[in-house]
Amino acid sequence: MDKSDPLIAHIKAVAKNMFHGSRGSHDWDHTLRVCSLCKRIGEAEGADMVVLLIAAHLHDIGRCFQDVACGGVCHAEKGAQMAWPIVKKLPISEKQKENIIHCVKSHRFRGNHGPETVEAKVLFDADKLDAIGAVGVARAYLFAGEIGARLHNPDLSIEKSRPYSKDDTGFREFKVKLSRIRDRILTKEGRKIANKRHAFMRNFFKRFLEEYEGKG
Repeated sequence: MDKSDPLIAHIKAVAKNMFHGSRGSHDWDHTLRVCSLCKRIGEAEGADMVVLLIAAHLHDIGRCFQDVACGGVCHAEKGAQMAWPIVKKLPISEKQKENIIHCVKSHRFRGNHGPETVEAKVLFDADKLDAIGAVGVARAYLFAGEIGARLHNPDLSIEKSRPYSKDDTGFREFKVKLSRIRDRILTKEGRKIANKRHAFMRNFFKRFLEEYEGKG
């Protein structure tokens, strides 16, 4: 791993420069938290840490395109396309390069490509874990604020609400995605973390509804 440190530092610097002007909910800080979770989970799962950390730093470089398109572009697929010119020049094996691109392409919760390698599964889990728990709740409302959503809309069913609209609230995100993440976690170490974060998040939204209705 010591020999790879300069390589990881290089990728980190390249990736960071691609986040200028990114929204707070999916900014460079999110990438750094995902990298920290990848180190924790990856070491426990026996992952190739070179592949994993390169992929983790690059996983959201296509996110701004999805945000601008209001969901019309898959940021995982776009990110994989953007990552290839960077990855193909690296002094690592072709198999590692292919794995990195696969990790980036398959990390999205609503994506069309399922993670197949250990490294892809770890990145998938790390990215999802940053969407739940206390940080996940904060990010849900940060994203809602970025798109101009209301705090809550009790008069509209979740099924009739639309993403990237004023009704794409933090609670909607919890119902359509965040509440389901724990059951989608793929690694043993990831599930340990998910259980605690899920419990906190579930209690938060229970309390949120009570207070919103003046009962709490």
